[in-house]
Amino acid sequence: MDSLGNIVFKDREIENERLELTDTKANYILGPSLTMRNCTLVLKVSARRLSLKLPRFIDCTFEVKQELKNYQSWVAASLKGCRFKGRLSGCDFGYWPEYMDLPWYQHGSIEDCDFTEARLAGCRFHACDINTLRFPKWPCFTFLDPIGRAPELRSVKWPGSFGDIVVDNLHTHPPSTKALTYYAPSAAERFETTPEELRAVIEKFDCIFY
Repeated sequence: MDSLGNIVFKDREIENERLELTDTKANYILGPSLTMRNCTLVLKVSARRLSLKLPRFIDCTFEVKQELKNYQSWVAASLKGCRFKGRLSGCDFGYWPEYMDLPWYQHGSIEDCDFTEARLAGCRFHACDINTLRFPKWPCFTFLDPIGRAPELRSVKWPGSFGDIVVDNLHTHPPSTKALTYYAPSAAERFETTPEELRAVIEKFDCIFY
């Protein structure tokens, strides 16, 4: 750790290692020019303590031990063949260069990644082939092509305020949005309904994975 509290990993390749990013007083900076293969990264820090500057993660496992909230910087990483475990909310993945005009945000990507052991709430996937991704099953549910299917999704009555707040505004997400995942219990609490009532409507659509 340097005098500013930064722990920096850059300009190297790391293979078959386990990195624990758990010091709550440190700022972890991954990249630029960092490639990690077959590594396990244990994350137990808040979003503001983790900076990604176009690292490449290949066949890595992310164990999120503390819920990672409102973290858009995954779009500044290249993710291939990775597995995610733990709770993530308000996170963005993939290629979304409009998010921030910095070099490392212009080349993000995601493919062949597995989220089946993760709990995703309000997470988006940008400009990627969603057929290469594995999304978590119920009680998570994922809108596939949410912008393109928005008219169809608006055609039915959704319970609570979920329709008015979420479904009626799907078209307002960035055009790059290819998938959008929610966690039914937290969505139900926030939008004044129940997981069961949500599922009754979800089951009517082939563009929702659950």
